[in-house]
Formats: sequence, C-alpha cells, structure tokens
Amino acid sequence: MKQILIIIFLIQGWLMSAVIKELKVAGVKVPVIYERDNSLPMVSLEIVFRNSGSLEDGEHEGLASFTSKMFTEGTKELGSTKFAEILDDNALHLNISNGNETFVFEASSLKEKFGTLCKMIKKLLQDPNLTNDSFKKVKTMTLGAISSKENDYDYIASNGLKKLLFAGTPLGHSSLGTKESIEKLKLINIEEFIKKHIVTSRAIVVIGGDINENEAFKKIWEILSVLKTGNYKKVGFYNANDSQEQKIIKKDTKQAYVYFGSPFYLKVNDKDAYKAKVAAFILGSSGFGSRMMEEIRVKKGLAYSAYARVNLNKSYSDFSGYLQTKVETKDEAIKSVREVIDNFISKGVSKEELKAAKEFLSGSEPLRVETLSQRLNRAFFEYYRGLKLGYSAKELKEIEKLSLKELNDFIFIHKEIKKLSFCIVTK
Repeated sequence: MKQILIIIFLIQGWLMSAVIKELKVAGVKVPVIYERDNSLPMVSLEIVFRNSGSLEDGEHEGLASFTSKMFTEGTKELGSTKFAEILDDNALHLNISNGNETFVFEASSLKEKFGTLCKMIKKLLQDPNLTNDSFKKVKTMTLGAISSKENDYDYIASNGLKKLLFAGTPLGHSSLGTKESIEKLKLINIEEFIKKHIVTSRAIVVIGGDINENEAFKKIWEILSVLKTGNYKKVGFYNANDSQEQKIIKKDTKQAYVYFGSPFYLKVNDKDAYKAKVAAFILGSSGFGSRMMEEIRVKKGLAYSAYARVNLNKSYSDFSGYLQTKVETKDEAIKSVREVIDNFISKGVSKEELKAAKEFLSGSEPLRVETLSQRLNRAFFEYYRGLKLGYSAKELKEIEKLSLKELNDFIFIHKEIKKLSFCIVTK
C-alpha cells in the first residue's frame, strides 16, 4: 500500500504544470508564471529582468555583476549586517545574480514567512544600500575576485575563447569585469544601471508553491509597485566568428587547457532545435559514450574528459567545448578534436547512437520535472525563448519520431561547426 501511495504522489507531481498569466502594474502587463504545489509548506519566487544582464554593461565591463553584488549589501536603513540577520532569523533565502541577458532576484521561504520575505524584497528595491561605503566594499571584493582568477586556467581559457568568438561585441567581455574596468566604476554608474534596468517593463515573475493564486498576485503587485515603469528593449543577437583563430596564453601550468568553439547557425526557437539537442548529445554533451570521450579519452588517452555542446540562446548560438591534456600532447589533442568533428559531419551518427540518445533523453525526463523548481524553471525558459508552455513534452515526441536520415541530413548541413577557434592555456 505504501508503494502505491508513493507512485500516486510521483504521478501527481509529474502532472502538475505551470500556467502563465499577466498582472497589470501601473499600466504595464507583467508576465507571471505560476504553479500551485502544496506538497511542502514552501513558496519560491523569482523576479527576472529581461535584457538587464552583462550584455548591457556598455563601456563599463562588469557593471551588471557589480550591481548584483551591491544589492547584497541590504538597504540604507538596515545596512548589510542587519538586513542579513533578518533573513537568517526568519530562514529566508534571497539571492541576486545576473547572466548575459537577465538580472534575477531569486527567493524562497516557508509559507508562514513568505509575507516577511516579500517585505524584505520590497524594501531592497525601494532603498538599496547605494552608499559610498558599500560601493568601496563591493569594489574591493570584486577586485579580489578578479585577482583570484589569475590562476584559474579554465576561467582564463574560457574568457579567451569568448573574445575570439565574439570580438567587438558585448559577449566578448568578461562578465566579472577587469581590474581596469572595475577601478573606473563610479557609484553613479550603478544608480543609472538600476534606474534603466530594474523596472516593471522588463520584469517576468515566476512564483510557485503552497500559495493560492490570488495571494501570489497580491504579493507580486506589492513588490513591483515600488518600481519605475521604464522601457523594454529586446535582446540583440550576435553571431560567433568563423575566423578559425588560435590563441595561446602562457602560464606556469602542468596541463594544457584547450577551449574551442565555432558558429552554429540556428536560433533558440527554430523548429529543428530538437535535432541539435540530439546531435550535440551524441557528439559531446553526454559524457561517457559520446564521440569526444570515446575518441579522445578512451581510445587515445589524451584527456581525462572531453566535452562539447551546442548553445542556443536569445542573444547568440554557438558550438563550444573543452578538454585538458598534457602540455606535450596539446597539438595531438587539437588534431583529434578536428578529426572527431570532421568525421561527425561527413559520416553522421549510427543507428545505435541514435537509439541510445533517444532512450536516455526519454528515460531521464521524469527526473527533470520531479521538483517544483525544475518545473518552474522549464516553464520560464519555454516562455522566455518564445515557445509555448509544454514545448518540452512536444520536443520529446519529435525526438522519438526522429529518423536516422533526418538527423544525419541535419548534421551534414551544419558544416559551420568545423570552423573552429581555439584558446589554449599552456606552459
């Protein structure tokens, strides 16, 4: 009987799904993704500001990241210490971060403390601690973080590859910033960034848990009502370079850190995106069993791991990967990467590889939607990328129907991934 109840509970969890509605705040229609789930007395909330990430740094490299850290300093009234104490005393989780495209306030609490959490977020948005003392503190911390990256060879190689693939665009910058860019920052730059980007016209709200819809919308309205309306701007799109450059950065290291990438001519909401997912899984994103791992690690012993994937985003699409190898075998490893990709494009995949990919992607689906946060996250990305809610289920059906010829035809036409650029950190 106990096993039957567990199975029923799991099935009910899988059947739960998010809905998307709109909430009008000062004349602005704010999209709200909501799901009721009372399996635990918890509520989670995300406020996502579109086109407000590091792509909007402008001439101040690292500005969005710096601004997110300023919000962790609490309010002017309470200061960072008292603000943090109130969060801790009430077991409230609040994290502020940014990506390339978005600026995110992520929060959660017990149901009984959700009102307190909303009040704290509202205070933070109304009165962030934009003081000279906090600014100097965050600047010191940021410069320290940048210094610590000087011996992080993966970070160096990854940033170097970004500069090769997206030279002359905001994507070619370091999201953390550089010593020079952070030194030049002024408090007014933070104030202007917030005024322009942390506004209702750019907001998407994701909320779920043990809270009814009316209460959820009431709390969201109370938070967002303190913001200015602002203006919404669509995210720009940047193509990766096909210049096939190679950059070597010399460091005192015993390993060679090899990062590679190329263009991939497909948009995030393209009808063939599911084919790219399957192709990338077989080529390099599935770990053991992928072509990259089998050829470069298992057969040749050139690396502990070798990875490659397709990145489809609103602001860019590319193909990228990495591996570590011995300093003396870096040239052989680079040659092997090229050979694996050339062979993949010219010969495609086998019937067995496609079957294994389908079985894994379909079989692991329940694990990707078993928690509320996973379901809300999926619903957000479906909406954010211009897809209908429930697209992921439709995508799985398309994958199940995908024929070997269809996949290999798709792989064959995407020869652009052979136009590889490399950034290598080596001795």
